[in-house]
Amino acid sequence: MSEPRVLSTRALGRALLARQHLLIRSGLEPAAMVRHLGGLQAQAVPQPPYLGLLARIDGFAHEQLTALIEDRAVVRIGLHRGTIHLVTADDCLTLRPLLQPVLDQGFRGNYGKRLVGLDLTALADESRALVEEEPRTFQELGPLLAATRPDRDPAALAQAARCLLPLVQVPPRGIWGRSGAATHTTAEAWLGRPLDPAPSLDDLALRYLAAFGPATAADLQKWCGLRGLGPVLKRLAPQLLTVRDEQGRLLYDLPDAPRPDPDTPAPVRLLAPFDNLLLSHADRTRVLPEEYRSRVMTQNGIVLGTLLVDGLVAGTWQLTGEREVVLRPFVPLRRADRQGAEAEAERVLAFAGAGGGGSVRFEVAD
Repeated sequence: MSEPRVLSTRALGRALLARQHLLIRSGLEPAAMVRHLGGLQAQAVPQPPYLGLLARIDGFAHEQLTALIEDRAVVRIGLHRGTIHLVTADDCLTLRPLLQPVLDQGFRGNYGKRLVGLDLTALADESRALVEEEPRTFQELGPLLAATRPDRDPAALAQAARCLLPLVQVPPRGIWGRSGAATHTTAEAWLGRPLDPAPSLDDLALRYLAAFGPATAADLQKWCGLRGLGPVLKRLAPQLLTVRDEQGRLLYDLPDAPRPDPDTPAPVRLLAPFDNLLLSHADRTRVLPEEYRSRVMTQNGIVLGTLLVDGLVAGTWQLTGEREVVLRPFVPLRRADRQGAEAEAERVLAFAGAGGGGSVRFEVAD
């Protein structure tokens, strides 16, 4: 058997950008893009999912995603890494049971120690009845659960419900221009269908590779938060391609997935805050130089919007209100790249409704 060929870090970056539709914007419908990406991180509201789709879809308008949310075609729910993601209704019902161990681990490490000895089955049943009676915030749900458990912390009880039940955040939460408190009901009640009784880890791995490959087992685990996924990729190996990176690590890939020439031009792009492009690999250097990591990912868990130049993070950016985009490159930009950044910022302003009345401003990055 021949040794797998080596792909450079730049080649891995170009493959990732191609699959993320960041080399050439796509004509996919928004729901199809959400599915292809395996969801968009959405704990910050309302900008990240909208801006994530704007970067990838030609002609995207925020009304398109708003309609999907209101029609229950996409939902917001705790999934990958235990964080809120916007996913299609079908993926909600499939991914939530697959990722239950991620929710369990997060709960045990935080609130679980406050609820030792509690009957969690009874708590889940009562929580389900309360949120299916009417959607509720955690601030409402916790005290209701504590009424019959006065010795327990209401916040911990509400978080137990989040772990035990597939709770979706209902509109207007997360809608551009409106938003609202995080109010929850169960996925089954909201979508009118049960959870998938037999979700497939193999399918999860293959879909990850389609959107984020080539990748190691550690990369796959970083994306979703599940542990012990190496055997899944090894089981799938006969139908996969294997390569190595410059450090000698074994990466798996779909044989027919795009792997562009590393010299393929990569246009300037503005990535949304919390974009999964930056969060879905153990080794992020294919798009995020290590020296910039702490300038993009803050100590309090915020992931800033980023400026991509030649396929790599080269600064941060922010939409302030709806009328100004502030660009903060880490190094001086070439004229063509500066013009590209300005064009992308104008595109964001047009999307946000500012049009010719908005402004683009460059600042020196901190």
